[in-house]
Amino acid sequence: MNKLTNLAHERKEAILTPAAENTPLLARIEASFDLLRRSERAVADFVLAQPNEVLNISIAELAFRVGVSQPTVARFVNALGFSGFKDFKLRLAQSLATGVQFVHRDVSADDPLSEVAPKVFDRSITALMSVRNQLDGARFAEAVELLSRARRLEFYGIGNSGIVAQDAQHKFFRFGVPSVAYSDPHTQGMAATLLQPDDVVVALSASGRTEDLLRACELAREAGAHVIAITASGSALSRIASLTLGADVQEDPDIYAPMSSRIVHLTIIDALSVGVALAGGPELLKRLERTKQTLRDKRIRGFGE
Repeated sequence: MNKLTNLAHERKEAILTPAAENTPLLARIEASFDLLRRSERAVADFVLAQPNEVLNISIAELAFRVGVSQPTVARFVNALGFSGFKDFKLRLAQSLATGVQFVHRDVSADDPLSEVAPKVFDRSITALMSVRNQLDGARFAEAVELLSRARRLEFYGIGNSGIVAQDAQHKFFRFGVPSVAYSDPHTQGMAATLLQPDDVVVALSASGRTEDLLRACELAREAGAHVIAITASGSALSRIASLTLGADVQEDPDIYAPMSSRIVHLTIIDALSVGVALAGGPELLKRLERTKQTLRDKRIRGFGE
């Protein structure tokens, strides 16, 4: 019995990550899907498909509709951290009241094209809402301060994250701070050794486990530079970084859809750039206005302008 109790406790701990309390309930259920028993997954499927219906039925009715026993439903809600079905329904009602009623379903080969776009959009929206609710405001403010004071900014990302790093460099060079993006691991390592204490590296990684990126960030820290990580909380990269902005997005099993983490990382970069622009005051805003005017001058006149 002790062994079974310990296994149940470990499973519950895995589901109840530190950020779970701030995650919309439907998103939490989906993120925990693989950790549930087969019979509990049937309950999860019903809740995800018909959350409003669940609010109006009893535990006995839910068990009957799903085709499982009442203890199975009780184990399902307990695994998610609730004391009982009543407590679960209360949290579900609160979650639905916020307007976060959707949860994405993976695209499958059998889906009609009419369902593809909504599913891809829902995946991105769910990820964005989840990370928005988890984002630490104090850490965000600290990151903005570091970026605002930086002598030089370097953005590191490999593969898909390398594209996000390029987008970040494109936003931040407009602030008049020397900025560069590196996606090649060899270049990252060499560049990191040349950094100085007033420099800042922004490291981007969905998993936070890419060895080359980890080594480059270690070298940056050894050189005295600050490292801001946009990655999964508790990852190896987050432990190396000076400061981490957690982007806890469930790894995407959908082979058709693009990674949701990319959308989340792009949005965090957008938020940081807006924060730095505001922190820079009127002079920086004038500089940004001049860069925008340069773009306007290159556009064809007319058509409503």
